[in-house]
Amino acid sequence: MPNTAVYDIQKTNRPYFTEEHIMFQDSLRRFLEKEAVPFFEQWEKERIVPRTLWRKLGENGFLCPEVSEDYGGVGGDFGLSIILSEELGRVGAGLSGMGTHSNIVVTYLHSFGTDEQKQKYLPGCVSGDIITAIAMTEPGAGSDLANIRTTAIKDGDDYIINGQKTFITNGILSDLIIVACKTDPQASPPHKGVSLFLVERDTPGFSRGRKLDKVGMHSQDTAELIFEDVKVPAANLLGEEGRGFKYLMAKLQQERILAAIGGQVAAEDMLELTLQYVKEREAFGKPISKFQNTQFTLAEIATEVQVGRTFIDQLVVRHQNGDDIVTEVSMAKWWITDMARRISSQCMQLHGGYGYMEEYKVARRYRDIAVFPIFAGTNEIMKVIIAKKMGL
Repeated sequence: MPNTAVYDIQKTNRPYFTEEHIMFQDSLRRFLEKEAVPFFEQWEKERIVPRTLWRKLGENGFLCPEVSEDYGGVGGDFGLSIILSEELGRVGAGLSGMGTHSNIVVTYLHSFGTDEQKQKYLPGCVSGDIITAIAMTEPGAGSDLANIRTTAIKDGDDYIINGQKTFITNGILSDLIIVACKTDPQASPPHKGVSLFLVERDTPGFSRGRKLDKVGMHSQDTAELIFEDVKVPAANLLGEEGRGFKYLMAKLQQERILAAIGGQVAAEDMLELTLQYVKEREAFGKPISKFQNTQFTLAEIATEVQVGRTFIDQLVVRHQNGDDIVTEVSMAKWWITDMARRISSQCMQLHGGYGYMEEYKVARRYRDIAVFPIFAGTNEIMKVIIAKKMGL
């Protein structure tokens, strides 16, 4: 049985697609089928994606598609970023670090960095020579970002950073890390004391802790980061001091759209894999697709998957138009990722014992999807946001 589902270009057409989008999607998909799909299972076993893939993506113009031509990019729109996330996700969630780099971390630098910072770092981000990470989560602060404990205290023309971060995507490979710190630990309210800093990999005092052993997403490197009297120049402050929390909140709408996209792609892939399997697998003398329970289950899954796709495509258009859709994005993030996690067990069940075997992609999907309702703000936090927006 093939390990990947086959998708038709027209089937995955989107309401915001232009001819440029379709060409980008087609080119990227063919690239990944050649350069990633045949090697992905090996990367899962090795627990890391090689830097060579990053550089090949960069050489072919796929990384950081929204970066302007002034800094080596193609100056594309958010639709290209969506395509990048979707196509990486179709291969496997373990490639999500490249989407995080291109569509989340680099957007902070592109939006809030000085021209000097952009000139220094963005060309390398586009080429794949510089891999980025963003360090927000700490051992004692996840969704509660306002109460992080990592500090950056002014010392003349420098800042001294001390603290720890955990669950950091691209934590091992990263060359440039955006670190959320408290420049004013006594600020009231606490979020006004948060600032962002650019820290390079060889900065004295910066080190990496454990490479974390996760349940799923094995090829995506996740690590602890440690900062011990790390001295960075004031020129490494990203944006203005004390406005870091505001910058983080400004980008969360886009980040949560991308998290919902990841769940949606996984759900579509699991449905495709399961449809293919039930038509081929026989029990009691006929394909299991002919049993009413199978038909009803897949009809329900297909309906939910279609509802998710319709909702998220509409939100992408509204986000591109600059609409404030925090409520709707929070709804999409929790509902779609919850839906994907729920159907993962149903799809595994329809595969029978084979669904529990690593050689079947549905088993990997089952492991990988478990974290989607947790990252980019837990689904419980999404419901808190929705409730507040409802005046509750």
